[in-house]
Order: sequence, then structure tokens, then C-alpha cells
Amino acid sequence: MDIDKDESQKANGAAEPAPAAPAPAVVTVEEKLKAVVALVEKSVKTKDTRLLIGRLLRQTASVRKQLTPSIVKAFLQRTLPTDLESRAFLSTHVDQAASSSMDAEEATTSPQCEASTVIPEVELYSYLIVLLLLSDSKQWNLAKAVADNAVSRLSSINRRTLDVIAARIYYYYGLAYEQSGDLASIRSTLLGLHRTAVLRHDAIGQETLMNLLLRNYLHYNLYDQAEKFRSKAQKADQFRSGQQYCRYLYYLGRIRTIQLEYTEAKDCLQQSLRRAPTIAHGFRITVSKWLILVRLLLGEIPDRTEFAQPGMSAALQPYFELTQSVKAGDTIAFKQVADRHSSVFLADRTHNLITRLHQNVIRIGLRRINLAYSRISLAEIASKLHLASAEDAEYIVAKAIRDGGIDAVIDHEGGFVASRERVDVYSTCEPQAAFHARIAFCLDLHNEAIKAMRFEPDAHRHKTETSEERAERLAAEEELAKALEEEDKDDF
Repeated sequence: MDIDKDESQKANGAAEPAPAAPAPAVVTVEEKLKAVVALVEKSVKTKDTRLLIGRLLRQTASVRKQLTPSIVKAFLQRTLPTDLESRAFLSTHVDQAASSSMDAEEATTSPQCEASTVIPEVELYSYLIVLLLLSDSKQWNLAKAVADNAVSRLSSINRRTLDVIAARIYYYYGLAYEQSGDLASIRSTLLGLHRTAVLRHDAIGQETLMNLLLRNYLHYNLYDQAEKFRSKAQKADQFRSGQQYCRYLYYLGRIRTIQLEYTEAKDCLQQSLRRAPTIAHGFRITVSKWLILVRLLLGEIPDRTEFAQPGMSAALQPYFELTQSVKAGDTIAFKQVADRHSSVFLADRTHNLITRLHQNVIRIGLRRINLAYSRISLAEIASKLHLASAEDAEYIVAKAIRDGGIDAVIDHEGGFVASRERVDVYSTCEPQAAFHARIAFCLDLHNEAIKAMRFEPDAHRHKTETSEERAERLAAEEELAKALEEEDKDDF
């Protein structure tokens, strides 16, 4: 009886508190960098460059915001041998960055590197870490010196396991010189590096260096040279990096815009905007500005929703006002908007395109007049379009009729323009052309999706993968996707 009573009391009593779950261990920055170095050594040992593209970029991006001069210096002391020249060189520049910064930290002691040698991948990764620190702290002169040393070191090494790290170093090499205003001085060096990357079949290096050269040419408005280089450069059939292909489409769209090939420019800019990640606000704003102007030059009017995207409405406000004036065909309002926001257009380097838009404003205003009036005098047209004389209006109307912009007839003796009766649009070829354009767009999208699918050689002959192999493959693909997303956050 007593035993049953004790058991009932235990059953009805309050449950014993469960043991608290242990708090997750905090991983320090030093441990993360140590893990990245171990990852580099593992990938070099197994010759797995895909591992470098995936985990290396993601882990480096997660550590970047926590880098400080003291942490980087401790990393150099722990990773690079004492007698290595690169260690003394990088440590000196890190000390200079710490002394010039406002919040200099106290030096920390760390265990010295016991190894007498180090593989080139780890050495160049140390250069990359220092470049990240200097770039984030805006120490561009120091970054130039470190990048020059890293590029000269890379020129003497030919290893495919270095391609990913080398491509990142090339990017910060160009960024340091661009921020210093001395971008033209490295053009010959970039051309030499691109030629070397082609000979070594370094696909990632080719893509990065091609975009750096295109950016170099466009920075100085050398559009002809940029097009010659782009057309002559030997490049891979398909870009391996999504962000580099996105940049390439943007540069190609700018080149085609200046060359008056607006249709192809619109396609390139639309693809670039579609492929750009949503977190890359600055890049998406820049592409949107060029795409809006190209569409206006083609006679299209962008929708209002394109100007109201989250995080972009304030930057696109001048272009929205410009679009409104073009849509109304009001030359006075167009001139006022162009003068009011001239500093913005000059900073965006789009003022030349806005100058071209003046003729489009006149053409749209003329089209609205043609729809509103069945017969109107040339003098009245000149007054509404704010032209100098009726003769100027006659020349503009004649050109619009020849180009197919309006359907009208000029009576030179009477001095007026008579609109012709509008024909049913469905009796013309316009619906067929619009339907063909939509089908072509869908087919292009399908072809791009097919090209984006990559398979191993003779993949169809391999046996069916097990559940464990499938889980490992899916985990690797997810890890690669995260790495590319972190890389987009870094570069755009």
C-alpha cells in the first residue's frame, strides 16, 4: 500500500525540470580564418576547385565584417612562416592601416607559425584578407601597394587551384586604382593578365579581367576600344560566374546604347537587371537608369511601377520626371527637368542620352497632335511644339511621315497637315510582329535555361545515385548557392 501511494504521488506531482540545453559554442574570428586555411589546404590536396568556389567565398564573406588590424596581424603571424618576405610586407601595411585609423587597437600576441614553408594558395589568400581589410577601411594607397605585390606574385605561379583567389585579387586590384583615380595606368597590366589567363585556360580569371578591362575603357568613354576588345577577346562559351556575366551584359548594353543599337542594348540591359540579385541595390539602380533611357529612345514609355521599386524610388525620381515630360511631348517641361537635374545626369554619365531624347519628345508631341487634329496648320504645330518657325515644323513632320511615326499628308500650298483615316490595326502585320516577339523571347529564355544546366561527361551512363549520395549532392549545391549569394553581396 505504501509503495502504491508513493508511486501515485510521483505520477501526480510536478514534472522534474528538463536539463537546459547547452549554449552553442561561440566561434571566434581566428577559428573561422583557421578553418578557411584548412579548407584551402584540403582543396589543394584533392585538387577540388569547386570547393574553393563554394565554401571559401562564403566563409570569407562571413568573416569580412569582423576583420580588424590586430586580428589580421595575428592571422599572418600564425599562418605565414617567419622568414617569408610576404609576411613582413603584409604586416607592415597592416600596421600602417592601424596607425592611420582613428580606433587603433592594442597589439595581441598569437602563436607563431611553426611550419617552414607554406603553399602559394594560403600565401595569396593572406594577401586577399589584407586587401579586404584595407578596402573596407578606405586605405586605397596601401591597398594599391598590396595589390601590386600580389599581382606580381601571381604572375610567377601557374596553378589552377589559385584561379578563384587570383580572380578576387584582380577585382580589388582594379578597385583600388579606380578609387585612387589612376585607373588608366593599369590598363596594359590588365591586358597582359588577360592574355596570360587565356593561355592558361583560366576561365574565372578571363571573365573577371574582361569585365575589369571593359570597365576601364568605359570609365574614360573609350567605347570604340571597348567594343574592339570585346569582339576580339577569346572568352569561354559560357560564363562560370553569374555575377560576372551580369556585369558583362551591363557593359555590353552601354556599348550598344552609344552605338545607337537600342534594340540589342535593351535586351542586354533587361537580362542584366533580371539576373542581378535583389540585394544589389546600387547595381540594379544603375542598370535601371540606362534601361529607362534606352526604352525612351525606342519610343516606349516605362510603367510607373518600375520607378516605385523598394529602395530605388528616390534614386529614380529624376528619371521619372523625365519620363513624364517625354510622355506628354512637352519640350518646355523636358528642358526644365534636364536643367534641374543636370548634376544628377552628369554624375550618372547619361547626359548625352538625354540630349538625344529631345527629338523623341518632339516626335511624341507630333504624334499626339496628329491623333487630336484631322487638319492643322504648320504654324500651329510650330507653336505647340515650341519650334522656331513653320519651316522647321514642316521638315520635322516630313521626316516623321517618312519614318512611319505618323500617317498624314503635308499640303505645301495650303500650309497644313492632314491626318489620314486610321486603319484597323488588326488588318495590318503589327499583331503578328508582337506575337512573334513574344515567342522569340520565350524561346530565348528556354535556350538559356538549357545552357545553364550542367552535366558531368557520360552522366546518363552512371548508375542511379543512392539517397546518401543525393543528400550530399543537394547539400553541396545549397552551399554553392549560398556562396554565390554572399559573393553578390560583396561585389555589387
